[in-house]
Amino acid sequence: MIMSRIEAHSSEDTGTTGDLVDLLLGGLPAEAVLTDSDVTASYANDMASFCPAGTPAVVVLPRTTEQVQHVMRTATALRVPVVPQGARTGLSGAANASDGCIVLSLTKMDRILEINPVDRIAVVEPGVINAVLSRAVGEHGLYYPPDPSSWEMCTIGGNIGTASGGLCCVKYGVTAEYVLGLDVVLADGRLMSTGRRTAKGVAGYDLTRLFVGSEGSLGIVVRAVLGLRPKPPEQLVLAAEFSSAAAACDAVCRVMEGGHVPSLLELMDRTTVKAVNNLAQMGLPESTEALLLAAFDTTAPAADLAAVGALCEAAGATQVVPADDVAESELLLQARRLSLTALEAVKGVTMIDDVCVPRSRLAEMLEGVDRIAEKYQLTIGVVAHAGDGNTHPTVCFDAADPDESRRARESFDEIMALGLELGGTITGEHGVGVLKKEWLAREIGPVGLEMQRAVKQAFDPLGILNPGKLF
Repeated sequence: MIMSRIEAHSSEDTGTTGDLVDLLLGGLPAEAVLTDSDVTASYANDMASFCPAGTPAVVVLPRTTEQVQHVMRTATALRVPVVPQGARTGLSGAANASDGCIVLSLTKMDRILEINPVDRIAVVEPGVINAVLSRAVGEHGLYYPPDPSSWEMCTIGGNIGTASGGLCCVKYGVTAEYVLGLDVVLADGRLMSTGRRTAKGVAGYDLTRLFVGSEGSLGIVVRAVLGLRPKPPEQLVLAAEFSSAAAACDAVCRVMEGGHVPSLLELMDRTTVKAVNNLAQMGLPESTEALLLAAFDTTAPAADLAAVGALCEAAGATQVVPADDVAESELLLQARRLSLTALEAVKGVTMIDDVCVPRSRLAEMLEGVDRIAEKYQLTIGVVAHAGDGNTHPTVCFDAADPDESRRARESFDEIMALGLELGGTITGEHGVGVLKKEWLAREIGPVGLEMQRAVKQAFDPLGILNPGKLF
């Protein structure tokens, strides 16, 4: 219904692209409004495969909240869709342009407005790079835990929009745990503040949490109050090799059941280990069926590693290698950091899933992905935030081969179906976007879908905010 209203209005041609640009320039500097088709085309999509993208009418790069409000008032007046964007490192098509839209890139709103060590908060604009914030708060002895793999490029606004996770989630949680309050420009240009900057607060509905993961479909985040933690000690890492993925998953269950709280618990399957070896000649044994990496940032990490190492050996680890210092820990983590790059090198294109299952079903998930890879005759490597049960099955394929591309997409769908069968979710941290719209409906059911659409209608009655995403 929302899309049909937009299409109907567009067909009436009540405003040309020229009118749109003229109105935008009424409240934006000329350098903030991009109309060159070669330039605007570069803003058309994020990093997801198999996600269609349209042609934007214009790209705007505001620097202030007032400029964002002007964009949204203009869009409302002309009934023009608006697609908010950060750094476009997403993997679900959530930032993909639609035909004739305004792409609202928030990368120029990149100021850290406040770091408060007493209240343990940071106040930032949406275009702040995750790693820049992390380093800035580190200078105050503080820590911002969410650390997506793209943390050197991705923005806080994008992290909020997709509810990003990362390697440290097993101990510290995901982005949603750290967003205390927001300033949001609504579809009609009004400014709303949600949440708090206090340690506690339960006044009214939790609208802050509602915006986290909403993929720009409810409003435009222009300021965020983020919770911080004291900076932990440097972590030490352990690597454990296993002769089967099932044994590695058994070790994960033993670690979690034993009450241990690692700062990182990551798993790489044999396909990923082989790809990393081929790319970087790291010398990992070819007999390795699964590699488990565990880390602790406690006051006595060596003792914690020893306890986890014993659990790994009890689960059948063929070799356990604890690091002696931070430098050796970094060497052990290098293989994990190279995983996605190495898998991409297998065929040139990857399709990265992020199905999350209960930890107790992790082995079944990996075994099922193996069967799917064999069925479709594809290379599918799995890296996982094992402590969360969040798997990243990565389908490697040749995009120039139509049949292989078809098989890649079908295998991707089977992986998502497997995750739901195991009591999991279709996305642990990448979001729904365009890629998983059909699967969101399957996961939440008709009543859940109806209520989510009602929320969308309340915040965006004209349906101009990131139309075609989520549902």
